[in-house]
Amino acid sequence: MGSEQIRRWESGALAHAVTDPFGQGPVPWLRGHVTYFDDTGQVVPWYVDGQAHPPVEGMPRVPGPRTADGPRSADDVHRQIKGFTSTGAVAPGEAVDFHITVDPPQEFSVDVYRIGHYGGDGAAKITTSPRLPGIVQLPPLAAERTVSCHHWWLSWRLQIPSYWTVGAYVAVLTTADGYRSHIPFTVRDNHPADLLLLLPDVTWQAYNLYPEDGRTGASLYHAWDEDGRLLGESDAATTVSFDRPYAGAGLPLHVGHAYDFIRWAERYGYDLAYADARDLHAGHVDPTRYRGLVFPGHDEYWSSNMRRTVELARENGTSLVFLSANTMYWQVELGPSPSGVPDRLLTCRKRRGPGRPVLWREIDRPEQQLVGIQYAGRVPEPHPLIVRNVDHWLWEATGAHEGDELEGLVAGEADRYFPRTQLPEHEDRILLAHSPYTDTEGTLRHQETSLYRAPSGALVFASGTFAWSPALDRPGHVDTRVQRATANLLDRICKRD
Repeated sequence: MGSEQIRRWESGALAHAVTDPFGQGPVPWLRGHVTYFDDTGQVVPWYVDGQAHPPVEGMPRVPGPRTADGPRSADDVHRQIKGFTSTGAVAPGEAVDFHITVDPPQEFSVDVYRIGHYGGDGAAKITTSPRLPGIVQLPPLAAERTVSCHHWWLSWRLQIPSYWTVGAYVAVLTTADGYRSHIPFTVRDNHPADLLLLLPDVTWQAYNLYPEDGRTGASLYHAWDEDGRLLGESDAATTVSFDRPYAGAGLPLHVGHAYDFIRWAERYGYDLAYADARDLHAGHVDPTRYRGLVFPGHDEYWSSNMRRTVELARENGTSLVFLSANTMYWQVELGPSPSGVPDRLLTCRKRRGPGRPVLWREIDRPEQQLVGIQYAGRVPEPHPLIVRNVDHWLWEATGAHEGDELEGLVAGEADRYFPRTQLPEHEDRILLAHSPYTDTEGTLRHQETSLYRAPSGALVFASGTFAWSPALDRPGHVDTRVQRATANLLDRICKRD
């Protein structure tokens, strides 16, 4: 039963494939050597650069098996090596605390990478730990579907040197016998920058199914019953903990969207600051100090504090860039861990239990009032994005023409303008794409891309599709027209035009 569940649900990628066809995306430091089991039991690589085998009915296409030697990916049943950080984003001079379990007990090491362009490599190794003693930590605790590892002992404390560059980092854990896992973390500071990149760690945790063991793990979407069958949303967790590893090989399901944008933006020298969504919630950053806030990936779960802070930034002239779809759909609450550490528990009751509704649009605060468009539904197969209003400056020098079809650019999930829903206050507003697609029921629907200027002068852009960030720097998905359009937008924001 256990191995069967691993084959099907490793890393949550197949469980959520229709929601995010791009998954974790390329993991550049692996170069195809780390593998996992697909639904047929075949071993497939993370890095999608091989030939695809014939698709399994009802499941996404995955690349064929690779025989190159290299480390093996840890899993959630055997827990060869798994870990998490008990700290959120940290500043240079602060420390990151790693809690790691190793089974069987043996030495392990940690290679720390920073995500960026780096001449096309996609990441650079920044430091390596000494050889560390690994122990088998106690099993995860579970109470009413909430899984937590807050009782794990501290394994390694990484002091962040003052000279480290802010950014998105990944700790790569490798055991002496060659198993590997990952832990993402963020380094931020308060220095001024043109753009503040906000990594959607709240949404990442909502999708985290750790442990994917066929027994214990639960996310806000799935849980298992006593027979090892994967249950749906009505039986999933209502509270999930940040005090646990990410499922599978240790990277969040939707992390690739953010990494795609980071590689592209750093290649072209944009002045970026970094923070997590929980930093917005906790007031650790002042977004009004930046010319623009960039939300690079799937960012579905927002607290009231997050929304209030972003609305205030817009009212003070800070532009907003939403590069994915289905943004700010669910309202959530963040609470302390059992030991009292703030913002370590994420709660979203969805449609279960007592209390107020938790869809923003159900409490008369639809996401369109901030984003300009809002979630319309899933896109089961990629469709072209149809260019509209090509004379607008966003499409300048892209080579696009009115009605051009940007192949595969409407994918995963889609947003559109809802005519019966109140729009935000605006000086001007335009829809830059109108793209028909067929939903999961075979009904014809449409996606839209939106841009408006708030009374403060802030620009608010929403791509309305999951495929925008991958089109910036994802192998096999790059679209030069999307690259140029994004540059037109960010250049104008950075120059305050």
